[in-house]
Amino acid sequence: MVYFVGAGPGAADLITVRGQRYLEQADVIIYAGSLVNPELLKAAKKECRIYNSAYMDLDEVIAVLEKAQADGLLAVRLHTGDPSVYGAIREQMDALRERGIAFEVCPGVSSLFGASAALQIEYTLPEVSQTVILSRAEGRTPVPERESICRLATHQATMVLFLSSGLAAKVQRELLAGGYPPETPVAVAYKATWPEEKLLRSTLLQFADEMEREGIDKTALIVVGDILGGQYARSKLYDASFTTGFRDGRKDCGEPKQGGPK
Repeated sequence: MVYFVGAGPGAADLITVRGQRYLEQADVIIYAGSLVNPELLKAAKKECRIYNSAYMDLDEVIAVLEKAQADGLLAVRLHTGDPSVYGAIREQMDALRERGIAFEVCPGVSSLFGASAALQIEYTLPEVSQTVILSRAEGRTPVPERESICRLATHQATMVLFLSSGLAAKVQRELLAGGYPPETPVAVAYKATWPEEKLLRSTLLQFADEMEREGIDKTALIVVGDILGGQYARSKLYDASFTTGFRDGRKDCGEPKQGGPK
């Protein structure tokens, strides 16, 4: 059996309980190089065979997993964050299917959420943004034209950019061209939840220069949008005058409602 496991955003204790259990049981582990906290590998059995996929191509990864299957061993493919986001797991899963090798996916805590926790922000705020766009800038890996940063920026929604910190100046130009005002708040989370975590808060007009000054050109998320500002409406969910399936809205909110849920 092969388990694709999300290692979480960085901190060793942010892997899921299930993912930790698979690491402890694994006979073979293939981990995503420097993007995975090495502390996680300490959970492996002494006799576990460990491979760094930074030095492997797809065929080599599959060959190791295929050999593990033939030997009746439990294999873990350890990806960063949650493997479904820029994890390149589809091609691996398809290769395993073609070979009749059973696998399961164990979700992880994405760096998306590691960054929001570190920045202490909420990606969706009433009357500010109810949409979060996850994307990346085009570099050596192409991006469909319909999904260019410039086109996505026209929505003026919250945007979180992966794999783009080395292209900060390009990102800045495209966001401005797409319609975000120059004063739009921007935050950068470098290695969020790692010991070397670094957080920047800036504006669209200034963030690229600040990233350059700080030497941040990899392993960071760029968060763009007015959710980083101070203005928003309170939610209806906890509004005392708002009726839900569990409580009746009150016309007079001056006195607390008595009694518990029915």
